[in-house]
Amino acid sequence: MTNNSPALSIIDRRTLLWGAAALPLASPALAQSHDGSKTGPYTELYDIDRTIVSLDAAYYGAMTRATHAYYRQNTDWVNSHHSVFLRSALAGPTRDERLQPATDDVAKLIGASPAEVALCAGGTEALYGLIVNYTPLKPGDTIAMADVDYDEMQYAMEHLEATRDVILKRVAIPEPSTTGNILEAYERLFNETPRLRMLLLTHVSNRNGLVMPVADIAKMAKSRGIDIILDAAQSVGLMPVDVDAMDIDFMGFSLHKWVAAPLGTGGVYIREGRKNDIAPWLGNRIRDQDDVRARVPTGTIDFAAKLTVPHAVAQHYEIGPDRKLTYLRGLRDYWVERVRDIRGLEIVQPNDRDRYAVIGAFRLPGQTTIEQAREVQKRFVERHGVLVVAKAGLASGPVMRVTPALFNTPEDLNRLVAAIRVERSLFV
Repeated sequence: MTNNSPALSIIDRRTLLWGAAALPLASPALAQSHDGSKTGPYTELYDIDRTIVSLDAAYYGAMTRATHAYYRQNTDWVNSHHSVFLRSALAGPTRDERLQPATDDVAKLIGASPAEVALCAGGTEALYGLIVNYTPLKPGDTIAMADVDYDEMQYAMEHLEATRDVILKRVAIPEPSTTGNILEAYERLFNETPRLRMLLLTHVSNRNGLVMPVADIAKMAKSRGIDIILDAAQSVGLMPVDVDAMDIDFMGFSLHKWVAAPLGTGGVYIREGRKNDIAPWLGNRIRDQDDVRARVPTGTIDFAAKLTVPHAVAQHYEIGPDRKLTYLRGLRDYWVERVRDIRGLEIVQPNDRDRYAVIGAFRLPGQTTIEQAREVQKRFVERHGVLVVAKAGLASGPVMRVTPALFNTPEDLNRLVAAIRVERSLFV
């Protein structure tokens, strides 16, 4: 490879997707019409172990074969040039110039400018920085979060309460979670909490897949002077995310889930003009204080992963965001429709199509504790070769989370359905 490799090279479209641009558009009627094939329109894009059916894409979506090959190429290149690259001693572009395309492409992905985006090690890191370093709070102010929010982001909110002399208010999102009752819950929170200053809001819940009406909630919040910190870890790359359309000033997100970039990639967004409301990460002075990159750690990172981000973003667009969402929603509908008739089984998700995407969740009859949910997870893996995930935290109780990926097929979901039917009497 030349000294200009790999970040500034043009991606060879012939190797990008193996012709995936011509893949068939998945039918919205997948759940009703598909024959349960062992292959799908995207299975050939992946080299993964299929011993266990993994339905946990909400944790890690896995790189495609092409992106993984590009990541290995970048890893070899970084290792070959080691500190000479890191110190910008190579001829040609500097280290930061080679990394800049990743920020540029991610900024376009969310409708932001590059100066408003800093890449980091994932959504959790991004959101910790936004929450813990949020500066406008005064003693006696209130902050709020909901039961559908991610565990570690709740820990960050609890840290604010413990260290900043503010009051933390918790909201239980009503079930069934219709658009109307979600907005009523937030309007009630806003009306009853005159000193509410900041709200943690999750775009797509990692617990049950609930998709929040972000733009509507943001409009209500802004009219009252309430800031929103948006957790978009489960939405960027899965569904349209536009910071202007949602009117969001602060957002943290992952890239290793639905964008299918390497592990340890994500980003923080801070709207221009609001950077001073997020303090630099632990007093970070490596960057100019007005630089958004001062709001994330600046240690030695996986540079190969960051160099690979443009390839992953390009492949995301090549496959087609609408195609991805249509196919994934079809897989979600496929398994849900095949277990609805099981007496006592709860599908812990709204029926309103605007309020879900691909993440789903269920409870077996009689399943009420997290210990029982963990037993379900263990039995599904050991007895049926299917990975679903026990998730606590919802006010209504623990659930089993199901998250198909692009590499999953209807046959994979048939194994899930069979496992549910076998284990449905486990706790009754």
